[in-house]
Amino acid sequence: MRSVTMKELFVPDFYADSIFDIDLSKLQKQGIQSLIIDIDNTLVAWDKKEAPVSVLEWFGKLKEMGFKLCLVSNNTEDRVVKFTEDIDIDAIHKAKKPIKAPFRKAMNKMGSDLDNTAVIGDQIFTDVLGGNRTGLYTVLVVPIEGKEYWWTKFVRNIERHIVRGLKKGENKSRIN
Repeated sequence: MRSVTMKELFVPDFYADSIFDIDLSKLQKQGIQSLIIDIDNTLVAWDKKEAPVSVLEWFGKLKEMGFKLCLVSNNTEDRVVKFTEDIDIDAIHKAKKPIKAPFRKAMNKMGSDLDNTAVIGDQIFTDVLGGNRTGLYTVLVVPIEGKEYWWTKFVRNIERHIVRGLKKGENKSRIN
């Protein structure tokens, strides 16, 4: 497991405009075989119930490339079950990210480990912090939509200060 400083806990390994801008073959070349993916504002706007065709096609590409997948969301069971109805992907609801347990549970479901698993999400204080605390490779994407819960809006203001220092498409450590 890689060790990180307090500051590094809030910095993703990679930053991209969207899931579609992540170089998946580069992830594979670095040994990433499994992906833990957030739902709300990473794959779809938080108020959308179903995945659009573009996201379904992206999942198809991931599966074709051999990635193991697990969705991990802090949202409710109803929300996560509805979203995954037409998608054959394991999912964890009410995850309580950034605690480590849901990330470990996802790795258990996929049969993966710290060295071959990455986390993809849109929030520093849930996805990136939780993934980094667990020792996983982390990918931060720009949130899909600005319309959010009041608490998320508050946290986004803090995140903006961290994101200012990041350059999209660049990486911090393992993927070169």
